Amino acid sequence: MQRIDLPPDFAKAVHAFERYLVSERARSDHTVRAYLGDVDSLLLHAVTEGATSLEGLELGTLRRWLGEQSSAGLSRATLARRAATARSFTAWATREELIAVDPALRLKAPKREQSLPGVLALPQLARLFADLAQRAQDGQAMALRDLALIELLYATGLRVGELVALDIDSLNRERRTLTALGKGNKERTVPYGQPAATAVEGWLTNARPALCTPASGPALFLGQRGRRMDQRQVRTVVERLFHALGDTSATSPHALRHSAATHLLDGGADLRAVQEILGHSSLATTQIYTHVSVDRLRNSYLQAHPRA
Repeated sequence: MQRIDLPPDFAKAVHAFERYLVSERARSDHTVRAYLGDVDSLLLHAVTEGATSLEGLELGTLRRWLGEQSSAGLSRATLARRAATARSFTAWATREELIAVDPALRLKAPKREQSLPGVLALPQLARLFADLAQRAQDGQAMALRDLALIELLYATGLRVGELVALDIDSLNRERRTLTALGKGNKERTVPYGQPAATAVEGWLTNARPALCTPASGPALFLGQRGRRMDQRQVRTVVERLFHALGDTSATSPHALRHSAATHLLDGGADLRAVQEILGHSSLATTQIYTHVSVDRLRNSYLQAHPRA
């Protein structure tokens, strides 16, 4: 990745940090780009303050950098991410003995705004699946694929990147489970229900063979030209379907992941089981869905209780 306007020692350190993110932390390309963009911003700021080496990075430098970002109008979520990146970078540099004392140990950033994720109501999902099933009755390949794709996203709560990475052999069709490769290249086994199994079977039996080409490989989901679907294609499909619903602000496939998690908890699923299904490394990440469920409970109480 091309560094911009950094002194040689800084550029060398960032190249080494990039290798660390890729080889040791197994971060995705998207995550690596975000980290390096943040580090570039930090080091360019340090250069403007006169720093000529990483030893010139001080807590005040980091605070002034974040203050500059805040003045530029960046959101609290972005500031929190950039502070986390700075802490990761300086901790790595300290371990590599490029810095004697980690300057970010006392660095704080604004807490992220706790926004509740968008969730589709059960009647909306029922309409979505009914519309998809009706389209699939004609046996058109794309309709069968879209039905299987949406059923599987909602049934498993997979991330889009995990979905498009699935191969046919990722599915255990007899046990109705699949193996997903999540963040940090961590594998997990996720169950799915009969509706998703039926939709996937219909796609594999009646549609995928007609689209299959030598370029298809083992990919589970294919585009019109027979190649593995990418994330952009999945988002296009989902956005079109959500727009057709007409009564939801949900636009991205992540709404199906949010919906799956919320409905599991509403149905009595154990929080740690949902954590395993979603592939969250921290239980705290999963707990945001309990806030959604409690919010719904509160609304129901206020509407129904005579002395609410």
